Amino acid sequence: MKRELNRNYSELAEFVLVGFKIPPKLEILLFLLFLVIYMSIVMGNVSMIIVIKMDSRLQTPMYFFLRNLSYLDLCYSTVIAPKTLACFLTTEKKISYNGCAAQFFFFALFVTTEGFLLAVVAFDRFSAICYPLLYPVHMSQKVCIQLVAGSYICGSINAIVQTSFTFSLHFCQENKLDHFFCDVPALIKISCVDTTVNERVLFILSALIIITTTATILVSYTYILSTVLKIPSAQGRSRTFSTCGSHMAVVSLFYGTVFFMYAQPGAISSPEQSKIVSVFYTLIIPMLNPLIYSLRNRDVKNAVKNILCGKWSSR
Repeated sequence: MKRELNRNYSELAEFVLVGFKIPPKLEILLFLLFLVIYMSIVMGNVSMIIVIKMDSRLQTPMYFFLRNLSYLDLCYSTVIAPKTLACFLTTEKKISYNGCAAQFFFFALFVTTEGFLLAVVAFDRFSAICYPLLYPVHMSQKVCIQLVAGSYICGSINAIVQTSFTFSLHFCQENKLDHFFCDVPALIKISCVDTTVNERVLFILSALIIITTTATILVSYTYILSTVLKIPSAQGRSRTFSTCGSHMAVVSLFYGTVFFMYAQPGAISSPEQSKIVSVFYTLIIPMLNPLIYSLRNRDVKNAVKNILCGKWSSR
């Protein structure tokens, strides 16, 4: 009997991505919508990377971190979007078992890394505003690289643990995944064995990551607020707040959706709700982030103008 069960478990070679339960005629419209969103993600984040790289005035720690955030947004949306777009155009919405594991691993890696990097940006703003004289020491090039590398290491650890736990489950030939990509709540839902440990691991890891990173952000901005309120000039306070406003907007969007999706005990109970929230943080947020950073940031807007004016004058 045990040999038969092991044979059945090993025969599962692929999953079927159920995706969005809509009439076939509407799938082409959803495909076009997702395509426009993904193209906007690519153009927006690549533009941010290029602008920060080209303008010498943006070679500071904050923009080094923002460039890495744009890279992460581009990466984790690319892990999801191409396969989702392909599924809209075919009746066989399949993904291989190994492909599913790889998609899940890289998505967990990039999303977790972004969470830690957002906390790093908050610490950077804290150092720049609260200790401006020591800022070059606190945020030297070596320290910046170490902070980014540390974010990737934390992301890798979470991705390895989550992938190992999730894909050690048995699915007993149930391969219909009620989602548009391989996400842990949907995978847990179709498992034929007790998933209590996996659900607890998901909740504990997500809560631990969110608590540590949000605590860093909240403490940093508490000190920032205290320092800014001591600035006598209203113009000086406004200028300082403007450098933090875009980051706070991105943090609110990112952590709000991630907490709603993963860090609550009932997060895996509603597949349709999970899909809607997942669209928001896998596609909408990576599309909005470059707009938030560019429209609310005077330095980025000036850099874009200089690059465009330079190209125009060279003609």
